[in-house]
Parts: sequence; C-alpha cells; structure tokens
Amino acid sequence: MRQLQGMDASFVALETRTSPMHIGSLLIYNPATAPGGFVRYKDILRFFESRMQLSKTMRQKLVRVPFDLDYPYWVEDKEFDLEYHVRHVALPKPGDWRQLCIQAARIFARPLDLSRPPWEFTVVEGIDNVPGVEPGSYAMVTKVHHAAIDGMSGIDLMEALHTLDPNTPPPNEPDTWKGEDPPNFAELLAKSWINNLANPVRQLDVAAKAMPGVAKAIKGLISKDFALHGEMLAPRTRFNAVISANRVVEGRSIPLADIKAIREAVPGAKVNDAFLTVIGGALRKYLQAHEDLPDKTLTAMAPISVRSSGEKGDMGNQVAAMIAPLGTHLADPLERLAYVHSQTINCKAMTDAIGARNMTEISKVSPALFMALGAQLYTRLGLADRVGLPFSTVVTNVPGPPVPIYSSGARLESMMGLLCLTDGLGLGHVVQSYCKEATIAFTACRKLMPDPDFYAQCIEDSFTELRDAAKAAPAPAPAEANKEPKPAKAEKTKPAAKKGAAKSGKNKTK
Repeated sequence: MRQLQGMDASFVALETRTSPMHIGSLLIYNPATAPGGFVRYKDILRFFESRMQLSKTMRQKLVRVPFDLDYPYWVEDKEFDLEYHVRHVALPKPGDWRQLCIQAARIFARPLDLSRPPWEFTVVEGIDNVPGVEPGSYAMVTKVHHAAIDGMSGIDLMEALHTLDPNTPPPNEPDTWKGEDPPNFAELLAKSWINNLANPVRQLDVAAKAMPGVAKAIKGLISKDFALHGEMLAPRTRFNAVISANRVVEGRSIPLADIKAIREAVPGAKVNDAFLTVIGGALRKYLQAHEDLPDKTLTAMAPISVRSSGEKGDMGNQVAAMIAPLGTHLADPLERLAYVHSQTINCKAMTDAIGARNMTEISKVSPALFMALGAQLYTRLGLADRVGLPFSTVVTNVPGPPVPIYSSGARLESMMGLLCLTDGLGLGHVVQSYCKEATIAFTACRKLMPDPDFYAQCIEDSFTELRDAAKAAPAPAPAEANKEPKPAKAEKTKPAAKKGAAKSGKNKTK
C-alpha cells in the first residue's frame, strides 16, 4: 500500500462527471508484422497478461480516505480482471478518420470506474477507409487516470506494453504479483490523523528548502535576469468557461525535420518554441474566424518533467509548469516565433530560479481536505465562468520512441495524445513525437468547440505558413545558426493517423 502525493491527489479531487481526470492516446497498429499477418483480440489479452509485471500501474486501485481527510492510497487489487480493462469495438462502414475521432472522443469522455484500477484500453476495428492506413489495421484508445501517471511515466507504461521487435518472447521472470486487502475505515482514519499531525512539520521542511529558490527569484527580478509582466496572464476566451461532459479530439502529424528547419529561422529557438508558435497561429486563425480573438496574447501552461532517472517507471506525477505566451496577437509567423522564443527564455529563467522541483514538492504538503473542498466548490459554483485561469490552454510535449515499436506483434504506426479537461480549461494540446514525425493533437469540450475539423485545419495552415516563411527567410549568421541541417524537401502536413503504412495484405483483427 502506498499513499498518493499532493499533485496526484489533486486529480482525484478534481474528478467530476463532466471532468474525468484521465489522459491517454489514440494509437494505430498495422498487424502485417504479427505472426500470420493478423492479430486477434485474444492475442492482445494474452500479450498484455504476459507483461503485467513490467508495470506498477496496471493492477493497483485507489482507496479514498473517509471524508477526504487525507490523500488516497494505492493498493493491489485482489479482484483484478484484465478483460474488464481491455475492451473491443468496431466502427461501422466506411470506417474513416472522422468516425475514428468521434468514437475516440465518446470513449474518452466516459469517466473511469475508480473502484477498479483506473485504466481502460479499447481496441477499435474497422478503420478501413483512413488514407495512409492499411485496411485491416486497428486502433486502440487508451485511458489512464492522471493520478497514476504523467506524460513521462505514461511513456514508461507504453514501453511495458510494447517491444522493439515483433517476435520478442514474453518476459522470463515469473510474475510474483499478489493482491492485498484494502485498509478498513478505522485504519484509514487513524493514518489520516497521524499524517495530519505530521503535515505542519513537512510544510516547514518544504518551505525551508524553497527559500533559496525564492531568494534567487527575487534577486533575478532585481537584476532583470527575467521579468514579470502582464502578458503572462491570459485574457478570457470561449475555452475558459464551464465545460460539458462531451469531447472532441483531432490532430495533425508534422515531419520532425520540418520543425527542426523552422527553428533555424530564429537563432537559439528550440523545437518546443516552433510547436508553441504553430499552436499560437492556429488559435489566432480559429478565434479570428469566430470573431473572438483578444488583442492580448493567449498563453499556454507547459508542464515540465522533474522526474529523475531513478524515478523512471514510478507511478504518479513529477511535473512542474511554466506559463508560455503564444503570440496570438502577431500575424507574421516568424515574428511570432521570435516572440515565443524570447518569452520562453524568460519563463524558463524564472522557473529555474524558483526551482521546478520545489514547485512539485510544495504540492505534496497541501492539506487534502482543503484541496478536495476547493476543487468541488470551484465546479459546483460555476466559478470558471467568472474567475479565469492564468493560462488559455495546455500544451504538453511528450517525447515518444525514436524507433518503431510493436504490441502483440503489430507495428505502431501513429500515436496521438489525449488530455483531461476541467472547468475553465476547455482545450488542451499534446505534442508527441514518434520516429520521424510529431503529432499536434487536441482534446476539447464539444460545446466550446463544435467544429474540431476546422481547428485541425487551422493547425495545418499555421504550420504551413510558418514552414514556408522559415524557408523563405535569409539564413542566420553562421555563428548564430543551429547545428541541425535543413531537410532538402518539406513534406505536407497530414492527419495524425494518416501515416504511410506497410505493404498491403489481408490483415485483420478478430
């Protein structure tokens, strides 16, 4: 039995019917590499069962403390049932990309059963009319509660359920996992009483450790190493309101070579700056079309992983965050890239001064009862319609595998990240790389964004404009130029799943 930390517990506290707090992916597999060229549902179950021991997440469930007096606990679920967590559906004909996105959004909108291990994977057959995807391929919509994983530990979970070779045998080590009895009412109350007595001491310890960072931040402000300014506070948009229970998802894939070429247009710019600039341009186009673009720049909350190498594979969240202006007030894409780069330098300097790890540690000593009450009051009073968040959206960058990976012998062709939403945050983005591509995907409230295909087109158009502007711009001075060579030819943006597949054949999931 292990207790959740503050940030993990906050995702449990924020859970409502309209705001399920899980994250996930839309994955597309080509079974041509599997034995016989096809994969059955039973093959997927057998493959997952053989690798359960490689993940700390899959067989643990949450036990909440009575009255939310303390953080919940993870316990090994004695009644774990793999077939409950791995589901199986099929699209009706024609089985196109839009149908797949609608099905993924419906699946993703449904809350998880928190009395069981908080994850579900749904195998989706029938995606036979998606350009660039081989007929007979299948998709998988994954959902894992955010209390269990962040972006980086989610990649570790992906590694547990994938192999580098389609013919990799099951692990040799015996599976020694055992379930455990959950603590009873009296045990939980006793533990919460002891923990709450000790919490002030922990708070003082965290405060003492944070003081050098606070002093460094004040010194940095005085010496103008970075600055606090009004552009770091977001104006309100249509996405910063009370959300519904319904979701939309979409995305576009972009060649990584093009993104690396784009960043060369502004000396010192990073790959993440290029992605933020594309998203800023897309939001500008979308809100302009709806006559809802503020004069002031929108901002993004960008999570920063503080997970150490020794914490690889651990459950829970080890992230801090910075606020990054997106330059939505600038029409010129290269001006926007230069602006975003300058602002992210400022924000990173501030985060480094305070200490990203300190931000995470502070969250671990927040009183559980106040956290739960605050989250529920924010939702029930509809405060999102009156009190704005300090950011307009979320943009999280998750590095994926640089080489092909396989599950049940089927090659992963495309991966698109999905995010949880909450009142006041009706739109979130995941940038996820895989092999030579990166996907800019988004999850949105259907009430606040009824036209996701239009926003996906805005992302494509924003990328195209930035790529073409970067290609036409004069090369920076040699001393300032980035080291990565520009690609000889840029590729066209395409829907996230529409990646070139393997050789055709009668591949089918059954």
